Amino acid sequence: GLCMPEIAVLGAQERLDVMLNDSMYGVIFRDINMVRTFIDQHFSRALLARAGLMINTGEDNYLTTSDAFEKAHTVLASQFINEQFALLSGLEPGQIGLGHAFEISPKVEDSFLHELAQAQMVRQIFPDCPVKYMPPTKYMTGNIFQGNVQNALFNAVSVLTNQSVHLLGMPTEAIHTPHVHDRHLSLENVDYVFRAMRHLGEEIAFRPGGRIETRARKVLADAVAMLEEIAGMGLMEAISQSMFADIARTREGGKGLEGVVEKAEDYCNPVADLLREERRAS
Repeated sequence: GLCMPEIAVLGAQERLDVMLNDSMYGVIFRDINMVRTFIDQHFSRALLARAGLMINTGEDNYLTTSDAFEKAHTVLASQFINEQFALLSGLEPGQIGLGHAFEISPKVEDSFLHELAQAQMVRQIFPDCPVKYMPPTKYMTGNIFQGNVQNALFNAVSVLTNQSVHLLGMPTEAIHTPHVHDRHLSLENVDYVFRAMRHLGEEIAFRPGGRIETRARKVLADAVAMLEEIAGMGLMEAISQSMFADIARTREGGKGLEGVVEKAEDYCNPVADLLREERRAS
């Protein structure tokens, strides 16, 4: 239900606060046909825009299959793409919750600095978007004490860089579906870190030309290069060449293509037409 218009209608009717709606997640991780997905995600976002709901996107998932350090730029490139699709559908920046995650291996030296660079960069590039920040999952081992420390570092990056939507990391990630007491421990962790560091981000500055700024500049430059390459070949071809999440999908493959038909000359979708007219008027 990541992009389905009927699910978007249900969410709007029930007045949900936020709905997951990513332009590429269904293609890459659920093997839904890309043509079907792009049609559905456009219409579902137009419905959510009219309903005034916030969406969030799923770039954090790329880093569960790709290396978070080497492929950080693919997250930023996807955020730019998701933003443009959202704006074309009529969503306002304040409704576009772009996603990213704290997923660099703890064994990497200065991993905290790299995570901080990525989070601050995303926050500055999309200042009006309610950015969604996801906790570590890939390198959670089942050692709950180590996991609690990893989550504390994640919480620290989040409060330092003023992330909008913060999803709690669980110390029992990779063991089982969290129980109530696991969630309580996570709430205690984030409550302490957020309180202790509440205004630290306002008190410190990043050293010009330092490691954090240099890392952010590299990720941004790599994302720009990737987007220029995608512009030359088209997004569908880029997905077929596994440029996102190291997973390849084809234009003709996946589920749901049999439900896609070419529009006839007299095709009419009154809901889509009304939404389009409203967007033009506004």
